[in-house]
Amino acid sequence: MASAPGSGGYVMKPYPRKGGGFYKDDGLPAQIPENIDQIPNATPRLEPLRNAANKPYTVLGMSFTPMTRLQPFSQQGIGSWYGTKFNGLKTSNGDTYDMFAMTAAHPTLPLPCYVRVTNTQNNRSVIVRVNDRGPFHNGRIIDLSFTAAYKLGYVDQGSSPVRVELIMPDASAVTYAELSKDALAANDAKIDDKTRYGEEVPKPGTYVQMGAFQNGFNAQVLRNHLLRELDWMTPAQVHVYAEPPWHRVQVGPFATRVQAETVQVKIRDALGGQPHIAVRQ
Repeated sequence: MASAPGSGGYVMKPYPRKGGGFYKDDGLPAQIPENIDQIPNATPRLEPLRNAANKPYTVLGMSFTPMTRLQPFSQQGIGSWYGTKFNGLKTSNGDTYDMFAMTAAHPTLPLPCYVRVTNTQNNRSVIVRVNDRGPFHNGRIIDLSFTAAYKLGYVDQGSSPVRVELIMPDASAVTYAELSKDALAANDAKIDDKTRYGEEVPKPGTYVQMGAFQNGFNAQVLRNHLLRELDWMTPAQVHVYAEPPWHRVQVGPFATRVQAETVQVKIRDALGGQPHIAVRQ
């Protein structure tokens, strides 16, 4: 039986969850849009590229250099999807993630852009708007929204071999430097807004600090990476505190140092790196 429209404007129906192989127990939804099969592909259009979202960045020792212009691009590898754990959170592009929209995350494609993704096992294709960073996992080249992966037929198993092809809206190379200054200023204001990158008032307590960045975008990418890779961690536990000139990524707060050190070891064993303990009065 379908339910009334939810906050996303969708009329929902129960989803018979059959899988268990989805990435990091991100979680299949209990309900999906009643008209999910009719949700259209993203419509490619020329958009200003986001300056802040296309700068080089590092996530726990892995360095990435995003493309800064639209140009021919094709890649084959394993596609995954991300859903309930991230639904409603901010993407690297500054948008609010909607797991039922036709979007995707990619480590290096310019943000935003449009790609055709083909499941090479069944030859189904979708067109999605790339507005987020990830996945940061060996062998995985793109994370699709739930709906996009559903249309490609792999939500229940969690991943599938895919081909990714960048779509050129006007068949010419464009850089963000060649677009209007007014459009760029509006986009940079959106992506660099303090509420996007940091909570105003840090909470007192003991934390595990994962990194400190002058570039708030890099801090947000690390936060999203932690949530992707650590299935036991919740969004409420990972903070980006903006304290100019730094954006600190901290996990907590914990009531005692012993609790923080237990999580510190758990994170280090899972991801490597050298997280350290930080105390806020």
